[in-house]
Amino acid sequence: MLPEALTDAATALLYACREAGMTIATAESCTGGLVAGCLTEIPGSSDVFERGFVTYSNDAKAELLGVPMAMITRHGAVSEEVAKAMAIGALARSRALMTVSITGVAGPGGGTAAKPVGLVHFASSMTGGNTVHERHEFEGNRTDIRREAVRTALRILADRIPRQAYGAGG
Repeated sequence: MLPEALTDAATALLYACREAGMTIATAESCTGGLVAGCLTEIPGSSDVFERGFVTYSNDAKAELLGVPMAMITRHGAVSEEVAKAMAIGALARSRALMTVSITGVAGPGGGTAAKPVGLVHFASSMTGGNTVHERHEFEGNRTDIRREAVRTALRILADRIPRQAYGAGG
């Protein structure tokens, strides 16, 4: 159902999370739950994947994740500030120990000079840790952009896990 490279990355991530005792929640906008879908494609993922929030609209970001509407109005939904607030909100509203958030412009419309199609902001938050942010501009059509966003989100989560947790499985 999903590209093998993505399911392989998800499998390695889930293995490392098990080894490290980590659990994950996602907060997705432009990917519409694809990261959660990729993780749950792997049998047995329920011991690591705690929940996913699909917050496509601004109201959903505010209601489900606690992102202040004033922040969305000031910076726009596609921004570092909102991505970080989404990741922090998912951590606060779940039992997960680590989160990833994604907000972007997947196209084909909706882009501007300041926020072009392909612009995606990611953030990840951890219990007892900091919140990190990455900004990417992906090339291609809507499918390409969303696929790259899923790949990047999986990599961001994997990068936060201690390397020794990958052991023989990753």
